Amino acid sequence: MQRTVFDEDHEAFRSVLREFIATEVVPVYGEWESAGCVPREFYRKLGKLGILGLGIPEEYGGAGETGFRFNAVIAEECARAGVTFGGASAHLALPATFVKYTTEEQKRRWLPGFVSGELMTAIAITEPGAGSDVAGIQTTAEPSADGKHLVLNGVKAFVSGGAQADLVLVTCRTPGSEQDDRRGGLSLIAVDAHAPGVTVSAEQATIGLRSSDIVEMTFTDVRVPVTDVVGEQGKAFACLADIFPQERLGIAVGSYAHAAAAVRFATEYVQERTAFGKPVAAFQNTKFTLADCKARVDALQAVVDRALEAFDAGQLTAEEAASAKLYCAPAAARIVDACLQLHGGYGYTTEYPIARLYADIRASQIFGGTNEIMRTIVAKSMGL
Repeated sequence: MQRTVFDEDHEAFRSVLREFIATEVVPVYGEWESAGCVPREFYRKLGKLGILGLGIPEEYGGAGETGFRFNAVIAEECARAGVTFGGASAHLALPATFVKYTTEEQKRRWLPGFVSGELMTAIAITEPGAGSDVAGIQTTAEPSADGKHLVLNGVKAFVSGGAQADLVLVTCRTPGSEQDDRRGGLSLIAVDAHAPGVTVSAEQATIGLRSSDIVEMTFTDVRVPVTDVVGEQGKAFACLADIFPQERLGIAVGSYAHAAAAVRFATEYVQERTAFGKPVAAFQNTKFTLADCKARVDALQAVVDRALEAFDAGQLTAEEAASAKLYCAPAAARIVDACLQLHGGYGYTTEYPIARLYADIRASQIFGGTNEIMRTIVAKSMGL
């Protein structure tokens, strides 16, 4: 079935991106994984290519895209090559927040660097004791004596891109929280990652996403100018509610992309590998397994394409985004697992990209709100 979600501009972008990944990423990706991050210069290359400015208005140097389809192309092409852009994934998730919730002064101060890669960003929501329960955040920001700053204290975990970020959006609790409203009093503040009191721990050792600098960050009496509050103070939960649907759509798209790439890798492998005197592809079990995987990838694609169309039309609800993630993430994980099995023992080595896909895809059922939380959201939308 022909896809209709992408037009000529998307496909032209795909062609350029595929060549860029083949020349600039694939040959050195193993080095990035060993280092635990991508070189900072790579972000500037993404900026020159226009990737970092996709969702930023033209007056600040961006492309002014409001949809998610170009982001979907990025996810598909990275998965196709078995790579990621490291911490840039977090940066790419934030244009909507910066555009919608920042003041004009903040836009002019931050967005040009955001587009060029000179100012890399990350978002810090999760804490050691508060993951999917965002309302349980304990990090605080109290007014300074002069009233010109907020004094930030707390610890954030699993900050993607945190080691190389220049500006971190931190969700914290500010004065005004109502005891009967756990969501009240949450604020979003932009913190200079190089300011006194900001400490980036060693990389949190994850089983996948090895090129992403996923770190823990500690904030000790960090003085943040009140002019760096993003959105209305005490109203961060509404801002986060805007972020989550796009984030969950991105996870659904990435899950589909991983599954499609896994089928491609497995199909190529079984045609080259021989066993008992004939190609592994000649065995009925191989054919049936890959046929099942292909059919499931088609189903994933249908869900993702429909969600992309709804998002770009401004019609994708939080419940629908949660449903897309809930379906795509575990379904893709099962497909990748089956494709790894067809690689035999070599599938369990880092020699083949299927192993990387296998480790990376597991995070999709945790990040962006666990799938248990997605079930709660979907069930609630059903009146349950």
